[in-house]
Amino acid sequence: MKVILKQDINKKGLAGDVIKVADGYARNYLLPRGFAIVANAFNLSKVEAIRKDAEIARLELENKFKAIAAQVAGVTLTFKRKADEHEHLFGSVSENDIADALAEKELEVHRSNIKMENHLKSIGEFEVAISFPGDINSSLKVIVEKEQ
Repeated sequence: MKVILKQDINKKGLAGDVIKVADGYARNYLLPRGFAIVANAFNLSKVEAIRKDAEIARLELENKFKAIAAQVAGVTLTFKRKADEHEHLFGSVSENDIADALAEKELEVHRSNIKMENHLKSIGEFEVAISFPGDINSSLKVIVEKEQ
């Protein structure tokens, strides 16, 4: 079935693209969720409007991500955790902990945008990367201290 995407779909296409997908995928996923419309003669006349609207939305989102990345660059987060005598944490500091701490500072960063190879499991100072779509990158400093 041919459909016109109303929004960007990862690994399928951008908004306004006319793509051919399996009938079941279109009927059961794309169409009910409003991600696409059937590519008939009437809807094909709307393609340019859909592309323009999507481009405006992409630019707004990119500007939002750039602003957040600039704000995050100057942030230092401090976590106090229980640790043993060798300075290994009994728990860890994860992406969720960092996202929650940023939310408390009124910075909207989803945990999937926080890039860590492993959770932080020791006392110390760490640099954590933040990556947004569109190759917008930043980093922040995370300090893990021993809880007394």
